[in-house]
Amino acid sequence: MKQIVIGSEKKQESAVIQGCMRIAGLSEEAVDRLIKTDLEQGITFFDHADVYTDGACETLFGKVLAREPGLRDQITLQTKCGIVRGKGEHNKAFDFSKRHILETVNASLKRLQTDHLDYLLLHRPDALVEPEEVAEAFEQLYAQGKVRHFGVSNQNPYQIELLKKYVRQPLEINQLQLSIKFTGMIDAGLNVNMTVEGASDRDGSILDYCRLNGITIQAWSPFQYGFFDGVFLDNPKFPELNKKIDEIAAKYGVSNNAIAVAWILRHPANMQVILGTTNVTRVAESARGADLVLTRQEWYDIYQAAGNKLP
Repeated sequence: MKQIVIGSEKKQESAVIQGCMRIAGLSEEAVDRLIKTDLEQGITFFDHADVYTDGACETLFGKVLAREPGLRDQITLQTKCGIVRGKGEHNKAFDFSKRHILETVNASLKRLQTDHLDYLLLHRPDALVEPEEVAEAFEQLYAQGKVRHFGVSNQNPYQIELLKKYVRQPLEINQLQLSIKFTGMIDAGLNVNMTVEGASDRDGSILDYCRLNGITIQAWSPFQYGFFDGVFLDNPKFPELNKKIDEIAAKYGVSNNAIAVAWILRHPANMQVILGTTNVTRVAESARGADLVLTRQEWYDIYQAAGNKLP
């Protein structure tokens, strides 16, 4: 498995991450098998969030860690906080207050049955954020040894800069949606000084900002198009794209999942890819993409087959 370097400490981590958002419906045995498959493929990084099935995913994962002595030392464990969900369609909020961060981290540690998190990310931007409170929460969690590294998710450059003004610990990760069919952060950089579709910079050049500041992008929903609209692989809505992906997959003797992963990792921004699947066969197939380096022309051929035009 390809390794990437994260943060100022130059931590070596797997280029592919196992996302745990969908594990709540699995048995303990199935989760154990999923973790073991990940480790066999070289995937050692596991991503959670306190809101995934209201904490059930963390609870289930923690039960497996508790019954497998030594397993915790083999993995990198990450969770996210900041989203508050209540009952009702509109009963949702974001909360980066010191109290909320500390309470949710302590709850996550209890559910995961571990004494520390390797990474904690702030899940989605809080319009009412008081960065001084975030700094106080991070400082306390770090001093207590409960969180070793920090980052954000779905944030733009100025939101990160605001936090950095007060937070002492480096913000090492930004989790952002990216796939062959969700390429806004790439499109804007290719269409500078153009008036065509794709020229709008909605994210403040977040891709270049992360590269300049040594922040690792974790790409979520690598097989999705739109905002959870569905999977583009083998989807008849995208015949030209799937024809090109299948053609390249046949050349390298891998699955189309592997090509979708390889396309993201071909970008020189030192990214990681988060797999959402819990199917062990698909995990193994996708993991092969981490060690496959597409040619420059193949990368651009796939990009254009997805419906993107180059200026």
